[in-house]
Amino acid sequence: MEQPILNEHNKREYPPMHTAEHILNQTMVRMFGCDRSKSSHIERKKSKCDYFLESEPTAEDIQKIENQVNEVIAGNHPVGISFVSIEEVPQGVDLNKLPIDVSETLRIVKVGDYDVCACIGTHVENTAEIGTFKIISYDYSDGRLRLRFKLV
Repeated sequence: MEQPILNEHNKREYPPMHTAEHILNQTMVRMFGCDRSKSSHIERKKSKCDYFLESEPTAEDIQKIENQVNEVIAGNHPVGISFVSIEEVPQGVDLNKLPIDVSETLRIVKVGDYDVCACIGTHVENTAEIGTFKIISYDYSDGRLRLRFKLV
């Protein structure tokens, strides 16, 4: 198969943390019915993601988020990559964060049967490579939840 032409990627992620972000995003979508993170800063030591929610989550909700992400990680799910034309994007894949000049071919990343999204970043091959996800702090203001997390 001919190598597809994709948009250039402007950064290099730490694959375990970046894959954990995918799982966190899908967990937030499933638990709160919100969109994937609107802004994120993903680094090796610690990361943060912002979500827009109608109400402030409880401390129990935050613990449920952490527990669910860790349950998915412990499931030893394969992380696969496929290439599709923009017209063949699987249903439910959010394309809102794509650049205006997106290529005709998209790279789709699938975390087991848990998450699927368009992404050009680097990922682990299996969720077992991630480690343990830990929410280290959070705050909620004006409808925005900011989660800070690390892997241990």
